[in-house]
Amino acid sequence: MSEEFYRIKRLPPYVIAEVNAMRAAARAAGEDIIDLGMGNPDLPPPDHVIEKLCEVARKPDAHGYSQSKGIPGLRKAQANYYARRFGVELNPESEVVVTMGSKEGLASLATAITAPGDVVLAPNPSYPIHTFGFIIAGATIRAVPTTPDDNYFRALDRAMAFTVPRPSILVVNYPSNPTAETVDLSFYERLVAWAKENTVWIVSDLAYSELYYDGNPTPSILQVPGAKDVAVEFTSLSKTYSMAGWRMGFAVGNERLIAAMTRVKSYLDYGAFTPIQAAACAALNGPQDIVQKNRELYHKRRDVMVESFARAGWDIPPPRASMFAWAPLPPALRDMGSLEFSKQLLVHAKVAVAPGVGYGEDGEGFVRIAMVENEQRLRQAARNVKRYLQSMGINTPTVKAE
Repeated sequence: MSEEFYRIKRLPPYVIAEVNAMRAAARAAGEDIIDLGMGNPDLPPPDHVIEKLCEVARKPDAHGYSQSKGIPGLRKAQANYYARRFGVELNPESEVVVTMGSKEGLASLATAITAPGDVVLAPNPSYPIHTFGFIIAGATIRAVPTTPDDNYFRALDRAMAFTVPRPSILVVNYPSNPTAETVDLSFYERLVAWAKENTVWIVSDLAYSELYYDGNPTPSILQVPGAKDVAVEFTSLSKTYSMAGWRMGFAVGNERLIAAMTRVKSYLDYGAFTPIQAAACAALNGPQDIVQKNRELYHKRRDVMVESFARAGWDIPPPRASMFAWAPLPPALRDMGSLEFSKQLLVHAKVAVAPGVGYGEDGEGFVRIAMVENEQRLRQAARNVKRYLQSMGINTPTVKAE
């Protein structure tokens, strides 16, 4: 009998969990930890969404099994969202499936379309499910950069030329988690053309579509004419409507991919609780002021974080999108490595961040900072960081008291 199960052997220790365990222990001991590690929104959903959940949950017939692919009204609501936001027409019956968060959806799709030994192109650094969803399904990962430039396409071409078997799937994620990089529609146009030329499926994760700060709305790959021939895209209500714990997401696009995923899901789940799906309809169909309010809130938090951390002696590039900052380690501490630096911040500054190495080897030298605390707490975090940096012999700017 094998000492370790096959798929478990392919999963390395989750280094981010090490910092999470330290954070939990510190909080259990009564320490005030400012948690900027996990992308967990600190605000509630809109009132009308919660009211719809309660309203439907009171109905006696709302507590049975739901539909694995999502109730019809919710699939139609998502199709309507794509029509008004991106100008993309979707068939709710064949091009939309509801997922229990985009994370579950990505894993289900990987199970549906991946055979053992398939090669998948995935960004490095990347959100873990972008690689490990396919690794669990038996695939081999070939890393490509996250930076959307000419080097990115050269890396794709090299992968096709020198990988055996030839890659069959490409994962993209913009705005990126964790790097917060963004792309324009011309990038997607070039990518779709490349995918068609090389017979590669594109899996696009657009979870942060509504959190953009440069005034240019984030595009969808499906806006490219003919993209549905090769692409499927995931979105989520988690950050847009502050509904992370509700686990509501969607996959839309290519009918063949959606059908395969829907079939696998039908064996695995009965769909989310019907009242949650009804409330998700209310979110998508109801007033959309929450979307703009959340965007403005994260934008303000970004500015506060960048300014206050700079005063503390830690320069962080302002992210153009998402709820995260991808922060290079202070130069004097770079040799410490992202995991040890994250532990040091937790112990000595009482600030939790996510070590960049947890998102892939190319994430070393960075930490991901989630903007999920209010402005006062972000400034407090900066003061704590400043004291820690000074204790390490790092000179920090002299400024007036905040």
